[in-house]
Amino acid sequence: MKLSTRARYGLRALIDLGIHSEDENVSIQSISRRLDISSGYLEQIMALLRKADLITSTRGAQGGYKLSKPPQEISIGEVLRVLEGNLEAVDCPGIDSENSCEVAGTCIAKYVWKRLNDSIKETMDTMMLSELINENKVEAKASKEAN
Repeated sequence: MKLSTRARYGLRALIDLGIHSEDENVSIQSISRRLDISSGYLEQIMALLRKADLITSTRGAQGGYKLSKPPQEISIGEVLRVLEGNLEAVDCPGIDSENSCEVAGTCIAKYVWKRLNDSIKETMDTMMLSELINENKVEAKASKEAN
C-alpha cells in the first residue's frame, strides 16, 4: 500500500494542528511554512478534512483551523479514508463473495489478501492522531537536545 502525497501531507497537517491549535486557530500560511507545503495544495487538503468534520475553520483576522475533536478520538484510519478512500492493499473481488470472481472457489491467495487488508484496517483504526502528535514532540525534543 502506497499513500499519496495528499494523504501524507494531510496527516502531517493534522499533526501540526494537534501541536499548535490547543489554544488558538492556526493559519494555513503558518502550517504551510512549517511543513514546507504549498498553501494552495494545503487548502485543498484542508477542505476535505473540514468536509469530513475532522477540522473546523474560522474566518477573519484571528481565523484559521483547529481539530474538531480531541486527537485521541481521531484514528489514522479515519483520516486516511477521507484522503485516500479505500485502505485495502489488494482489491480482490473473491474476498467478500465467491460469485464475484471466476476463480474464487479455488483461489487460496484470497485468504492472504483478506488477512493483509484486515491487518492494515485494524492498525490504522487503532492508531490515534494523539500517538503521532506525542511521537512528534518526543522526536523534536530529542533533535533539540542533540544539537
